[in-house]
Amino acid sequence: MEKNRTMVTEFILLGFCLGPRIHIILFGLFSLFYAFTLLGNGLILGLIWLDSRLHTPMYFFLSHLAIVDIAYACNTVPRMLVNLVKPDQPISFAGCMTQTFLFLTFAHTECLLLVVMSYAICHPLRYSVIMSWTGCIILVVTSWACGSLLALVHVVLILRLPFCGPHEINHFFCEILSVLKLACADTWLNQVVIFVACVFILVGPLCLVLVSYTHILFAILRIQSGEGRRKAFSTCSSHLCVVGLFFGSAIIMYMAPKSRHPEEQQKILSLFYSFFNPMLNPLIYSLRNADVRSALKRAMLIERTKLMQRI
Repeated sequence: MEKNRTMVTEFILLGFCLGPRIHIILFGLFSLFYAFTLLGNGLILGLIWLDSRLHTPMYFFLSHLAIVDIAYACNTVPRMLVNLVKPDQPISFAGCMTQTFLFLTFAHTECLLLVVMSYAICHPLRYSVIMSWTGCIILVVTSWACGSLLALVHVVLILRLPFCGPHEINHFFCEILSVLKLACADTWLNQVVIFVACVFILVGPLCLVLVSYTHILFAILRIQSGEGRRKAFSTCSSHLCVVGLFFGSAIIMYMAPKSRHPEEQQKILSLFYSFFNPMLNPLIYSLRNADVRSALKRAMLIERTKLMQRI
């Protein structure tokens, strides 16, 4: 088995087979989205770090969500952009396994962080009282540890398989299902572990998120002010849309019958939870928040004052 596995030392990521002109358009579009993702999440991290008013449990978790989103983008997008320009550029076996491990780690961690944040949004007042900084750190460390360990299990199960050709992955990154299709052995154990992991990391957290937002809905309905209800519903509906987009696309991708979703459709689904969601998260969770907007205004005022003093 070891001999067979080493027969494939690199893979070719086929990406989007749409022609050179479309590739150039996608390169420009995805580069723009990538820049927005890095700038948006980087801005959130900077504001939370610099403004002491944002040193609360809620924004502590938001900062880690921003870190996950930046890592998400940096793990997959640069390679995707290279493939749009040089479609035949190979990726090593070790590099592919590393990309798979990191992607799964960030995906699992984001699922767990979204559950914790949904409770924070549901109980903003009680949350600051109940949740100590020790509890926050424990939850974040647990989220990262569980995400990493589960990803490690998947990668170890992949490494036990022989890869003896072909070496073309029909995806824009080393997505686990696309990699498994190239294995020269039965992958039933991998498929079972993926399904069980999805139940615990996708279906379970999604149910908890929906329970939290059900409480939010009832709380909104009890608000006397019509304007207050509209603002609260607008904020929570935006959060729920992002969560639904992330969990929904991932569940369809990994739990729905594969015969109903051709490979090209699976690539589009992957874009939603691995690319568009990290770009939307800072806008939905942070930049529409009054506290973050106030922190941004204060930071801009401070920088403006410093600039005037230099002049």
